[in-house]
Amino acid sequence: MEAELKALDAALGRPARPVVAIVGGAKVSTKLDLLGNLMKKVEVLAIGGAMANTFLAAEGKPVGASLQEPAMHETARGILSAAAEAGCEVLLPVDLVVAERFEAHAPHRTVDAESVPEGMMALDLGPRTVAAIGARLRAASTLVWNGPLGAFELPPFDRATVEVAELAASLTASGALKSIGGGGDTVAALRHAGVADRLTYLSTAGGAFLEWLEGKALPGVEALAAAAA
Repeated sequence: MEAELKALDAALGRPARPVVAIVGGAKVSTKLDLLGNLMKKVEVLAIGGAMANTFLAAEGKPVGASLQEPAMHETARGILSAAAEAGCEVLLPVDLVVAERFEAHAPHRTVDAESVPEGMMALDLGPRTVAAIGARLRAASTLVWNGPLGAFELPPFDRATVEVAELAASLTASGALKSIGGGGDTVAALRHAGVADRLTYLSTAGGAFLEWLEGKALPGVEALAAAAA
């Protein structure tokens, strides 16, 4: 627990800057508190996974048959506006890997984020987006990662997650980056990428890790702090 708290403090409490946060996963609605807290504490917020589709759609870009949340469009626009006011760069996809079917090795192609064809769904980030995230990581001192960048369970739609994870691990090994990841899907994705033991710290605390990133008080930690006082 002490190691966990030290890692979390290094991630957002007193981090080496600049800080990049990668947030992925399926739904904006499940990560509103997380996004709201991170935008005030990081220099760059890279959004991937299906939740990026909601932001793209909120900006008026066609997302075809991609998973997204129409009811969250206004909220997504509000997040982008608040991040701009906070001086946080929000990095959204500029290209996407799309397919007609949600299955491994489905026929796929890469398109601009503004040009997802009708009837096709975005299942991963494209190479230009991966390069953009990589450029931010090379300039960063701290990385906080929660959520996969694509449908990593279905090759080849794991490519963005794996490539970014490998870069993060390489930068960590060189001493250029302090990298902290956590959350159930994140742990699975980083293990899939083969870097789970090559980051500075990988939290297996699940929901508690997410609540800490959201800025919420953790009852167990609060109790220990009170007892120590």
